Amino acid sequence: MTRIRHLVIVLGDQLNRDASAWDGFDPTQDLVWMCEARAEATHVPSSRQRTALFLSAMRHFAQQLRAEGVPLRYVEQHPGGLDDALAATLREHAARRIVLTEPGEWRVRELLERTARDAGVNIDFREDRHFLCTRGEFQAHAKGRKQLRMEYFYREMRQRHGVLMDGDGKDQPAGGQWNFDADNRESFGREGPGLVPPPLRFEPDALTTEVMALVNAQQPPAPGRLARFGWPVTREQALAALEDFIAHRLADFGRWQDAMWGGQPWLYHAMISSSLNLKLLDPREVIAAAEAAWRAGQVPLASAEGFIRQILGWREYVRGVYWLRMPDYLELNALEAHEHLPAFYWTGQTDMRCLADAIGQTLEHGYAHHIQRLMVTGLYALLLGVAPREVHAWYLSVYVDAVEWVELPNTLGMSQHADAGPPQGPTPPPGPMASKPYIATGQYIARMSDHCRGCRFDPTQRTGDKACPFTTLYWDFLARHQARLARNPRMALQVKNLARISPEERAAVQQRAQALRTGEVSGC
Repeated sequence: MTRIRHLVIVLGDQLNRDASAWDGFDPTQDLVWMCEARAEATHVPSSRQRTALFLSAMRHFAQQLRAEGVPLRYVEQHPGGLDDALAATLREHAARRIVLTEPGEWRVRELLERTARDAGVNIDFREDRHFLCTRGEFQAHAKGRKQLRMEYFYREMRQRHGVLMDGDGKDQPAGGQWNFDADNRESFGREGPGLVPPPLRFEPDALTTEVMALVNAQQPPAPGRLARFGWPVTREQALAALEDFIAHRLADFGRWQDAMWGGQPWLYHAMISSSLNLKLLDPREVIAAAEAAWRAGQVPLASAEGFIRQILGWREYVRGVYWLRMPDYLELNALEAHEHLPAFYWTGQTDMRCLADAIGQTLEHGYAHHIQRLMVTGLYALLLGVAPREVHAWYLSVYVDAVEWVELPNTLGMSQHADAGPPQGPTPPPGPMASKPYIATGQYIARMSDHCRGCRFDPTQRTGDKACPFTTLYWDFLARHQARLARNPRMALQVKNLARISPEERAAVQQRAQALRTGEVSGC
C-alpha cells in the first residue's frame, strides 16, 4: 500500500484546472483520482449522447493531466458505483485526506462522504468557485423572504458583479431597465427562420470515436443515437463554440429565443450549456463576451441581456434553490400527479408533430432548447399529470447538459409546478421556481412554430377525434385544479374562461383526457 497526503477527486462535471480542489496540490505528495463508474450511467438510463459526452470530456481532460505530468489514477469503466471504486482505491493508497470541489448533486456528496467515513479518511469538500454566487450567499439572499423570485436575485447579481450596469456610479441597468424579456418572444411567422448560421460541430477524434464505440456496445442498450455526435469535449473546442455563437447567432438570439421550427434543432441558440456544466467554460468569460459584443455595437441589448440573464440569473438561481431545498425537494408533488410517462418519450413515435420533433431531436442530439423543454415535452407531461419524479428522471437521462443541480429545479419546479405550497388560505404560496403553472393550449405551439401545419390534430379543438391533446388536457387541467388555480392571481382569468364551457362539454373534455391517459387515442 502506497501512502499519499491528498487523494484529489475530480468528478466528471468538474473539468476545470482552476477549481478549488487543485489549491495547494503537490504532485510529489498528492494523487488525482478520476473514475468512470457505470452506475452513474444507469441510476437513470443515461442516453448515448450524454454518456459519450461525459466520458469523452473526462478522457480528454485526463489526457491533458498526463501531458502535464500530473500523477493520476484513472479508473475506466468500473462495474459498480463511485463508492465501490473509491473504496477500492483507498485500500491501495493510504490517503490522509480526500480533497474535492463540492459535487453538483446531493446524492453524490452523500455517497462520497459515507465512503470516506467508512474508510476512516477525512474528506474536504471545497467551495465551487465556478459559480458567481456561493451557497452561503444564496442562503443569505433567501433568509427572511416569504417568496423567492429569480428577477430580484438577478438584479442583485447584476449589481454585485457590475454586469450590464451604467451611470456615473455604475448603479443603473444598461438601457434603463433590468429585463428586456418582452422584446424576446417573437415567432418566425409563416415564412420560417430562413437561413440560420449553423453552430460549430466537432468531428470526433480517435479518443471520442473509441468512447462512442464503447457506449454503443454497452448493455443494456441506452436511449438515443450517436451517429451525429459533435459536442465540444475539450476547453479549446468549448471556447471555439462560444466565439462562434457570439459572432454569428447572439444578435438574433433574443428576438427568436422562444421560437420553434420543425427539423431545425439549433436555430439561434448557443449550445454551450453542456460545456458550462462540465466546466470547460467559465460563466464569467461567457457573460463578459456577450456584454463586450453589445458594447461594441455588434448585438442588440435585448439579445445580450436575455442571454446573460440565463447565465447570471437563472443558472445561478436554480443552483441556489437546489442546495437550499435538497434533499426534500426531490420528493415534492404539489399537484399530486401520479401518471406514468408515456412510452413515446423514449422513442419519439407519436402523431403529435411538436412532440415527435422535440423528442426526435433529443434522441438524435441529446438537445432541445428551453421552450421545447418547457412548453412541449414538459407541458404535455404537466397537463397529462405525470409523476414529477418520472419527468425528472427522463430529463436527467436524455439531455447532454443534464446535471441534477440545474435539471431538477427546472423540471420539477419550473416545468411541472411540483414545488408550489399547499392549497391553503386565500392564495396558495408559490414555489421558488414559478408563481404559476406554465400551461397553454395547442394554440401556443401553433403560434410559436410550424408544428401544427399538417398535424392530424387541430389546436383549436378541445373535444372530438381531431382535438389537439394539448388543448384537451389544458382544459382538463384547469378543471382538475380549479380550486387551487382560482386563488392564484395570475391564473384567475384562465379559470374564469373554464366557467364558459357547458357541463356537457366539460364532461366530454374529461372523457377524452382520460382516453389520452389510458392510451385509447391512437397516435398518442
